[in-house]
Amino acid sequence: MPSAHPNPGYVPRAASRRRRPAQPTRGRPDLAQLAPRLTPRDLWLLDMLHEHKVFTSHQITALAFTGHRTANRRLRALYFMGVTDSFRPLRQTGSAPEHYTIGRAGAELLAARAGTDLAATGWRKDHCARIAFSPTLDHTLGVNNLLTHLTTALGLDTWLSERAATRLWGDWIRPDAYAHHTTPDGQLLPFFLEYDTGSYNLARVEAKLPGYAALSATTGTRTPLLIHTATARRESALRLRLGEAADRLELPVATANAQLAAPTGPAWLPLGPPAAPRLTPGQLACHWPDLAPALTAETAASSPTGRHDSYPWRPVPPRPPSSAS
Repeated sequence: MPSAHPNPGYVPRAASRRRRPAQPTRGRPDLAQLAPRLTPRDLWLLDMLHEHKVFTSHQITALAFTGHRTANRRLRALYFMGVTDSFRPLRQTGSAPEHYTIGRAGAELLAARAGTDLAATGWRKDHCARIAFSPTLDHTLGVNNLLTHLTTALGLDTWLSERAATRLWGDWIRPDAYAHHTTPDGQLLPFFLEYDTGSYNLARVEAKLPGYAALSATTGTRTPLLIHTATARRESALRLRLGEAADRLELPVATANAQLAAPTGPAWLPLGPPAAPRLTPGQLACHWPDLAPALTAETAASSPTGRHDSYPWRPVPPRPPSSAS
Protein backbone atom coordinates (compact mmCIF):
# COMPACT_ATOMS: atom_id res chain seq x y z
CA MET A 1 0.00 0.00 0.00
CA PRO A 2 1.25 3.52 -0.75
CA SER A 3 2.43 5.43 2.25
CA ALA A 4 0.06 7.98 3.72
CA HIS A 5 0.79 11.64 3.15
CA PRO A 6 2.27 13.36 6.23
CA ASN A 7 -0.62 15.79 6.23
CA PRO A 8 -3.90 13.89 6.78
CA GLY A 9 -5.88 16.77 5.28
CA TYR A 10 -3.91 16.82 2.03
CA VAL A 11 -5.94 16.90 -1.17
CA PRO A 12 -4.20 16.51 -4.54
CA ARG A 13 -3.93 19.92 -6.22
CA ALA A 14 -5.66 18.76 -9.39
CA ALA A 15 -8.67 17.76 -7.35
CA SER A 16 -8.67 20.83 -5.10
CA ARG A 17 -9.59 23.43 -7.73
CA ARG A 18 -11.60 23.55 -10.85
CA ARG A 19 -9.77 23.59 -14.11
CA ARG A 20 -9.90 27.02 -15.67
CA PRO A 21 -11.16 27.26 -19.23
CA ALA A 22 -8.37 27.49 -21.73
CA GLN A 23 -7.55 31.03 -22.78
CA PRO A 24 -7.25 31.72 -26.49
CA THR A 25 -3.71 32.07 -27.72
CA ARG A 26 -2.46 34.38 -30.39
CA GLY A 27 -1.72 32.65 -33.64
CA ARG A 28 -0.55 33.43 -37.12
CA PRO A 29 -3.31 32.09 -39.34
CA ASP A 30 -2.81 31.68 -43.03
CA LEU A 31 -4.08 34.78 -44.81
CA ALA A 32 -6.35 32.69 -46.97
CA GLN A 33 -7.99 31.38 -43.79
CA LEU A 34 -8.05 34.83 -42.22
CA ALA A 35 -9.71 36.66 -45.10
CA PRO A 36 -13.24 35.24 -44.72
CA ARG A 37 -13.20 36.03 -40.99
CA LEU A 38 -12.70 39.76 -41.52
CA THR A 39 -15.53 42.20 -42.16
CA PRO A 40 -15.42 45.44 -44.20
CA ARG A 41 -15.21 47.31 -40.87
CA ASP A 42 -12.16 45.24 -39.86
CA LEU A 43 -10.43 46.07 -43.14
CA TRP A 44 -11.25 49.75 -42.67
CA LEU A 45 -9.75 49.62 -39.18
CA LEU A 46 -6.55 48.11 -40.57
CA ASP A 47 -6.25 51.00 -43.02
CA MET A 48 -6.90 53.52 -40.22
CA LEU A 49 -4.29 51.97 -37.92
CA HIS A 50 -1.76 51.99 -40.74
CA GLU A 51 -2.58 55.63 -41.53
CA HIS A 52 -2.82 57.02 -37.97
CA LYS A 53 -0.57 54.60 -35.99
CA VAL A 54 -2.62 54.14 -32.82
CA PHE A 55 -6.16 54.47 -31.49
CA THR A 56 -7.61 53.82 -28.06
CA SER A 57 -10.55 51.46 -27.65
CA HIS A 58 -12.72 54.50 -26.85
CA GLN A 59 -11.76 56.23 -30.10
CA ILE A 60 -12.40 53.09 -32.16
CA THR A 61 -15.77 52.63 -30.47
CA ALA A 62 -16.78 56.22 -31.26
CA LEU A 63 -15.75 55.95 -34.90
CA ALA A 64 -17.01 52.49 -35.79
CA PHE A 65 -19.21 50.81 -33.16
CA THR A 66 -22.47 51.39 -31.34
CA GLY A 67 -21.21 50.39 -27.90
CA HIS A 68 -18.11 49.49 -25.89
CA ARG A 69 -19.12 45.89 -25.27
CA THR A 70 -19.51 45.12 -28.97
CA ALA A 71 -16.30 46.99 -29.78
CA ASN A 72 -14.23 45.27 -27.09
CA ARG A 73 -15.47 41.84 -28.14
CA ARG A 74 -14.44 42.42 -31.75
CA LEU A 75 -11.15 44.08 -30.85
CA ARG A 76 -10.28 41.12 -28.63
CA ALA A 77 -11.00 38.74 -31.51
CA LEU A 78 -8.81 40.77 -33.88
CA TYR A 79 -6.03 40.76 -31.29
CA PHE A 80 -6.04 36.97 -30.95
CA MET A 81 -6.05 36.62 -34.75
CA GLY A 82 -2.83 38.68 -34.76
CA VAL A 83 -4.53 41.34 -36.90
CA THR A 84 -4.01 44.00 -34.25
CA ASP A 85 -1.61 44.45 -31.37
CA SER A 86 -2.26 46.37 -28.17
CA PHE A 87 -0.76 47.91 -25.06
CA ARG A 88 -1.96 49.84 -22.06
CA PRO A 89 0.37 52.67 -20.98
CA LEU A 90 1.06 53.31 -17.31
CA ARG A 91 -0.76 56.31 -15.81
CA GLN A 92 0.13 58.07 -12.57
CA THR A 93 -3.55 58.15 -11.63
CA GLY A 94 -6.34 55.92 -12.86
CA SER A 95 -5.99 53.45 -15.69
CA ALA A 96 -5.61 53.94 -19.41
CA PRO A 97 -7.83 52.30 -22.03
CA GLU A 98 -6.40 49.67 -24.33
CA HIS A 99 -4.37 51.18 -27.17
CA TYR A 100 -4.42 49.38 -30.52
CA THR A 101 -1.85 49.25 -33.30
CA ILE A 102 -1.63 47.09 -36.39
CA GLY A 103 -0.36 43.55 -35.81
CA ARG A 104 1.80 41.34 -38.00
CA ALA A 105 -1.11 39.49 -39.61
CA GLY A 106 -2.81 42.81 -40.27
CA ALA A 107 0.30 44.22 -41.93
CA GLU A 108 0.70 41.05 -44.01
CA LEU A 109 -2.91 41.41 -45.12
CA LEU A 110 -2.34 45.04 -46.13
CA ALA A 111 0.71 44.00 -48.12
CA ALA A 112 -1.20 41.19 -49.85
CA ARG A 113 -4.05 43.54 -50.79
CA ALA A 114 -1.55 46.04 -52.21
CA GLY A 115 0.41 43.38 -54.10
CA THR A 116 3.64 44.12 -52.25
CA ASP A 117 5.63 42.69 -49.34
CA LEU A 118 5.53 43.16 -45.59
CA ALA A 119 8.53 45.50 -45.50
CA ALA A 120 6.76 47.95 -47.78
CA THR A 121 4.09 48.59 -45.13
CA GLY A 122 6.71 49.82 -42.67
CA TRP A 123 5.77 47.17 -40.09
CA ARG A 124 8.54 45.78 -37.86
CA LYS A 125 8.68 43.27 -35.01
CA ASP A 126 8.91 46.09 -32.48
CA HIS A 127 6.15 48.14 -34.15
CA CYS A 128 3.84 48.13 -31.12
CA ALA A 129 6.66 48.76 -28.63
CA ARG A 130 8.04 51.66 -30.65
CA ILE A 131 4.64 53.36 -30.56
CA ALA A 132 4.04 52.53 -26.88
CA PHE A 133 7.34 54.12 -25.84
CA SER A 134 7.37 56.93 -28.39
CA PRO A 135 7.91 60.40 -26.87
CA THR A 136 5.23 61.69 -29.27
CA LEU A 137 2.55 59.17 -28.18
CA ASP A 138 0.48 61.71 -26.24
CA HIS A 139 0.65 64.16 -29.14
CA THR A 140 -0.48 61.52 -31.63
CA LEU A 141 -3.35 60.48 -29.36
CA GLY A 142 -4.33 64.12 -28.85
CA VAL A 143 -4.58 64.73 -32.60
CA ASN A 144 -6.54 61.52 -33.10
CA ASN A 145 -8.86 62.31 -30.19
CA LEU A 146 -9.61 65.82 -31.48
CA LEU A 147 -10.42 64.59 -34.96
CA THR A 148 -12.41 61.65 -33.59
CA HIS A 149 -14.65 64.18 -31.85
CA LEU A 150 -14.98 66.22 -35.04
CA THR A 151 -15.72 63.12 -37.10
CA THR A 152 -18.39 61.72 -34.80
CA ALA A 153 -20.11 65.07 -34.22
CA LEU A 154 -19.75 66.71 -37.61
CA GLY A 155 -19.04 63.88 -40.01
CA LEU A 156 -15.65 64.78 -41.48
CA ASP A 157 -15.42 63.80 -45.15
CA THR A 158 -11.63 63.51 -45.18
CA TRP A 159 -8.98 63.07 -42.50
CA LEU A 160 -5.31 62.70 -43.37
CA SER A 161 -2.58 61.93 -40.88
CA GLU A 162 0.62 63.87 -40.37
CA ARG A 163 2.50 61.26 -42.41
CA ALA A 164 0.08 61.53 -45.33
CA ALA A 165 0.09 65.34 -45.22
CA THR A 166 3.89 65.36 -45.22
CA ARG A 167 3.89 63.01 -48.21
CA LEU A 168 1.64 65.41 -50.11
CA TRP A 169 2.95 68.82 -49.04
CA GLY A 170 6.25 68.17 -47.26
CA ASP A 171 8.12 70.58 -49.52
CA TRP A 172 6.19 73.40 -47.84
CA ILE A 173 4.56 72.28 -44.59
CA ARG A 174 4.27 69.45 -42.08
CA PRO A 175 0.88 69.84 -40.37
CA ASP A 176 -0.42 67.44 -37.75
CA ALA A 177 -3.45 66.61 -39.88
CA TYR A 178 -5.60 67.72 -42.81
CA ALA A 179 -9.38 67.38 -43.01
CA HIS A 180 -12.58 68.36 -44.83
CA HIS A 181 -15.87 69.27 -43.15
CA THR A 182 -19.00 69.83 -45.25
CA THR A 183 -21.82 71.76 -43.55
CA PRO A 184 -25.46 70.68 -43.89
CA ASP A 185 -26.00 73.47 -46.45
CA GLY A 186 -23.10 72.28 -48.60
CA GLN A 187 -20.34 74.69 -47.52
CA LEU A 188 -16.88 73.10 -47.48
CA LEU A 189 -14.34 73.79 -44.75
CA PRO A 190 -10.97 72.31 -45.69
CA PHE A 191 -8.35 72.84 -43.01
CA PHE A 192 -4.86 72.04 -41.83
CA LEU A 193 -4.52 71.30 -38.12
CA GLU A 194 -1.69 72.18 -35.79
CA TYR A 195 -2.15 70.51 -32.40
CA ASP A 196 -0.10 72.74 -30.11
CA THR A 197 0.90 71.33 -26.72
CA GLY A 198 3.15 74.26 -25.85
CA SER A 199 6.39 72.33 -26.36
CA TYR A 200 7.55 74.69 -29.14
CA ASN A 201 8.43 78.31 -28.50
CA LEU A 202 6.24 80.93 -30.17
CA ALA A 203 8.87 81.87 -32.74
CA ARG A 204 8.99 78.29 -34.02
CA VAL A 205 5.21 78.24 -34.48
CA GLU A 206 5.31 81.59 -36.27
CA ALA A 207 8.02 80.28 -38.58
CA LYS A 208 5.53 77.73 -39.96
CA LEU A 209 3.19 80.34 -41.44
CA PRO A 210 5.26 81.28 -44.53
CA GLY A 211 5.18 77.63 -45.61
CA TYR A 212 1.39 77.59 -45.58
CA ALA A 213 1.32 80.86 -47.54
CA ALA A 214 3.84 79.48 -50.06
CA LEU A 215 1.73 76.34 -50.57
CA SER A 216 -1.34 78.47 -51.20
CA ALA A 217 0.47 80.70 -53.70
CA THR A 218 2.13 77.79 -55.52
CA THR A 219 -0.94 75.59 -55.85
CA GLY A 220 -3.61 78.28 -56.21
CA THR A 221 -5.50 76.97 -53.18
CA ARG A 222 -6.79 78.65 -50.03
CA THR A 223 -6.99 76.32 -47.04
CA PRO A 224 -7.28 77.67 -43.47
CA LEU A 225 -4.98 76.70 -40.64
CA LEU A 226 -6.64 75.74 -37.35
CA ILE A 227 -4.43 75.76 -34.26
CA HIS A 228 -5.66 73.98 -31.13
CA THR A 229 -3.75 74.77 -27.94
CA ALA A 230 -3.71 73.12 -24.52
CA THR A 231 -4.53 76.24 -22.50
CA ALA A 232 -6.22 79.63 -22.92
CA ARG A 233 -2.98 81.34 -21.90
CA ARG A 234 -1.05 79.62 -24.68
CA GLU A 235 -3.76 80.50 -27.19
CA SER A 236 -3.66 84.17 -26.16
CA ALA A 237 0.13 84.30 -26.52
CA LEU A 238 -0.04 82.64 -29.95
CA ARG A 239 -2.66 85.08 -31.18
CA LEU A 240 -0.51 88.05 -30.18
CA ARG A 241 2.51 86.51 -31.91
CA LEU A 242 0.83 85.32 -35.13
CA GLY A 243 -1.67 88.08 -35.86
CA GLU A 244 0.60 90.42 -37.81
CA ALA A 245 2.30 87.65 -39.81
CA ALA A 246 -1.00 85.98 -40.76
CA ASP A 247 -2.44 89.31 -41.89
CA ARG A 248 0.66 90.12 -43.96
CA LEU A 249 0.61 86.68 -45.59
CA GLU A 250 -3.19 86.81 -46.10
CA LEU A 251 -3.41 83.44 -44.40
CA PRO A 252 -6.73 82.43 -42.79
CA VAL A 253 -6.00 81.21 -39.25
CA ALA A 254 -8.27 80.37 -36.31
CA THR A 255 -7.39 79.21 -32.82
CA ALA A 256 -9.08 77.28 -30.00
CA ASN A 257 -7.98 75.79 -26.70
CA ALA A 258 -8.79 72.67 -24.69
CA GLN A 259 -10.15 74.69 -21.75
CA LEU A 260 -13.09 75.86 -23.84
CA ALA A 261 -16.17 73.99 -24.96
CA ALA A 262 -15.85 71.05 -27.33
CA PRO A 263 -14.07 71.81 -30.63
CA THR A 264 -17.31 70.94 -32.44
CA GLY A 265 -19.00 73.99 -30.91
CA PRO A 266 -18.26 77.76 -30.93
CA ALA A 267 -14.63 77.32 -29.91
CA TRP A 268 -12.72 78.74 -32.90
CA LEU A 269 -11.61 82.36 -33.00
CA PRO A 270 -10.27 83.68 -36.33
CA LEU A 271 -7.27 85.95 -36.17
CA GLY A 272 -8.50 89.49 -36.67
CA PRO A 273 -10.53 92.03 -34.71
CA PRO A 274 -10.47 91.18 -30.99
CA ALA A 275 -14.23 91.70 -30.69
CA ALA A 276 -15.04 88.90 -33.18
CA PRO A 277 -17.03 86.03 -31.63
CA ARG A 278 -15.90 82.44 -31.49
CA LEU A 279 -17.35 80.30 -34.25
CA THR A 280 -18.29 76.69 -34.89
CA PRO A 281 -16.44 74.81 -37.64
CA GLY A 282 -19.52 75.25 -39.85
CA GLN A 283 -19.48 79.01 -39.28
CA LEU A 284 -15.80 79.14 -40.18
CA ALA A 285 -16.72 77.83 -43.64
CA CYS A 286 -18.89 80.93 -44.16
CA HIS A 287 -16.48 83.31 -42.41
CA TRP A 288 -13.77 82.89 -45.04
CA PRO A 289 -14.96 83.33 -48.65
CA ASP A 290 -13.40 81.58 -51.63
CA LEU A 291 -11.82 78.67 -49.78
CA ALA A 292 -10.16 76.11 -52.04
CA PRO A 293 -9.04 72.73 -50.64
CA ALA A 294 -5.40 71.75 -50.91
CA LEU A 295 -6.42 68.10 -51.39
CA THR A 296 -8.10 67.20 -54.66
CA ALA A 297 -8.47 63.94 -56.52
CA GLU A 298 -5.63 65.02 -58.80
CA THR A 299 -3.40 65.87 -55.84
CA ALA A 300 -3.95 62.47 -54.23
CA ALA A 301 -3.46 60.60 -57.50
CA SER A 302 -0.21 62.35 -58.34
CA SER A 303 1.32 62.23 -54.85
CA PRO A 304 4.59 60.36 -54.34
CA THR A 305 4.41 57.24 -52.23
CA GLY A 306 7.17 58.46 -49.96
CA ARG A 307 9.67 56.32 -48.09
CA HIS A 308 7.98 53.00 -48.87
CA ASP A 309 7.82 53.33 -52.64
CA SER A 310 6.17 49.96 -53.24
CA TYR A 311 3.19 50.57 -50.93
CA PRO A 312 0.46 52.58 -52.68
CA TRP A 313 -1.06 55.32 -50.55
CA ARG A 314 -4.68 56.43 -50.76
CA PRO A 315 -6.90 58.50 -48.43
CA VAL A 316 -8.80 56.44 -45.86
CA PRO A 317 -12.37 57.58 -45.08
CA PRO A 318 -12.67 58.54 -41.39
CA ARG A 319 -15.71 56.32 -40.90
CA PRO A 320 -16.20 52.67 -41.96
CA PRO A 321 -18.52 51.84 -44.88
CA SER A 322 -22.15 52.33 -43.90
CA SER A 323 -22.82 48.66 -44.60
CA ALA A 324 -19.82 47.45 -42.57
CA SER A 325 -20.42 45.06 -39.71
